[in-house]
Amino acid sequence: MNPRIIFFDTTLRDGEQSPGVSLDLKQKIEIGKALAELGIDVIEGGFPITSPGDFEAVKELAKEIKGPTIAALARANKKDIEVAWEALKEAESPRIHTFIATSDIHLKYKLKKNKEEVLELAREAVKYALSFCPDVEFSAEDATRSDWEYLAKVVLEVVKAGAKTINIPDTVGYTVPYEYYNLIKFLIEKLISAGYEEALKNGSLRLSVHCHNDLGLAVANSLSAILAGATQIEGTINGIGERAGNAALEEIIMILKTRRDFFEKKLGYSLQLNINTKKIVPTSQLVSKYTEMIVQPNKAIVGANAFAHESGIHQHGIICERSTYEIIDPKEVGWTGSAIVLGKHSGRHAIGFKLRSKGWQFDDEVLSQIFEKFRTEIKDVLRKIDEEYLEGILIDLFLENEYRYFLISSQVISVYSGSLKPIAQIEIEDRKEGRKVSIGLGVGPIDAAYKAVAEALGYSFEKTDGKKFLKLIDFHISALTGGTSAEGVCGLIIENEKGLRSAGFGKDGDIVIASLKALLKALNRLEAFEEKGEEIKKQVLTLKK
Repeated sequence: MNPRIIFFDTTLRDGEQSPGVSLDLKQKIEIGKALAELGIDVIEGGFPITSPGDFEAVKELAKEIKGPTIAALARANKKDIEVAWEALKEAESPRIHTFIATSDIHLKYKLKKNKEEVLELAREAVKYALSFCPDVEFSAEDATRSDWEYLAKVVLEVVKAGAKTINIPDTVGYTVPYEYYNLIKFLIEKLISAGYEEALKNGSLRLSVHCHNDLGLAVANSLSAILAGATQIEGTINGIGERAGNAALEEIIMILKTRRDFFEKKLGYSLQLNINTKKIVPTSQLVSKYTEMIVQPNKAIVGANAFAHESGIHQHGIICERSTYEIIDPKEVGWTGSAIVLGKHSGRHAIGFKLRSKGWQFDDEVLSQIFEKFRTEIKDVLRKIDEEYLEGILIDLFLENEYRYFLISSQVISVYSGSLKPIAQIEIEDRKEGRKVSIGLGVGPIDAAYKAVAEALGYSFEKTDGKKFLKLIDFHISALTGGTSAEGVCGLIIENEKGLRSAGFGKDGDIVIASLKALLKALNRLEAFEEKGEEIKKQVLTLKK
């Protein structure tokens, strides 16, 4: 068989059929260009007969995208094919993709035609498409629920008519890998018996697969088809599509690359994958952004957690040697940043690794102190722990004596609500300038309290002349305990006008007070680091006298 696997992307056609998804022309062009940069061989731009929008999208993709083949879908009738060609005709490399169903259930209930009529329609559609375009693909819709002998008869007829690519879709995600393998093998044997062995070997004739994910087997079925001899794989980025979606192309690509050894041994030839895998994650994120379909965090390859490690044992392994717990280098698919995620399961090694990667130097005793505070103070309190929280613990160890702001507990906050905006009054002890009292108005009690703090200390959450600008980067509150007397926790990250960041957290039965504690902790750390942080960052920190 020909070693070149062709990747056919239908994100812009089948992917856009996901419920609630509607891409505009500009978005489709941008995704099309991203797919071209990724190295996709065939981009199916749409179904031109269905709407003016689809027609224009295919037409513009045909003009704009260079490199990949641009395909347009058409039912097995002359009007569809004519409209598809009209949209495609300016493409550098056009393909008409025509289809008709071959399963008994579709023939009886949808097409209301007999097998001979469908066979004739398929044959004539391919011939008519070839009168416009030299590259024609034929799909036997619902192939996996079709009678195998009848399906083979249709396949042989459309090949004889001139179709270069024959697609065997699992339209409703019904088949399973072993069954699909046998179906593809059966069809290839039929083609070989009919004299098409050389065409299959040199790639002038290809068997293609298009798998839906209704039973969660789209990727597995696609891989079994490759093992059986299929040389074109159809799918979408992120596996999007109607119902449960399509085969996720990024997964298939990385499986073939990562387990090349297995596939080459089984197939008996070297696989060629002309894919720039570093573009996988950027393309995935672009598709997610424009379709507004969030990629589930634990999705293989492109999910936010795909290469994230929180377990202390796993983190230690990754720090020592990445291959202990990773079979793919995240950079290979376009991920940037660290795979070490801080959380309640993180261990001492991960804490040290994170801080040292930020430029801090310290001995083992300091690390032990940091880890102990991490374990006892924030490990079980914050669900997601950013690096700034670790730096805050370290700053506490060496600069806490420099902290100047303290909430006066006897007069913490008074919030008056009703028809007016909430008002907060706070009283702060400033070790340098004495006691300060201030009032703030906000859209809620916490907002009012924060504005009062900012006013008292010369800060502003908006850019204002004469005040130091402060930006709230992250803010979250949650309950630590249940019931009406639950203790709340607030965690936040702030950033000053110089770009320095600082984290703080606070606990209290009153969530407003917890939020104030978090803000003042972050401000104390920020100002202490501004004053002496760079100096101590140059040292190897130790607790030894």
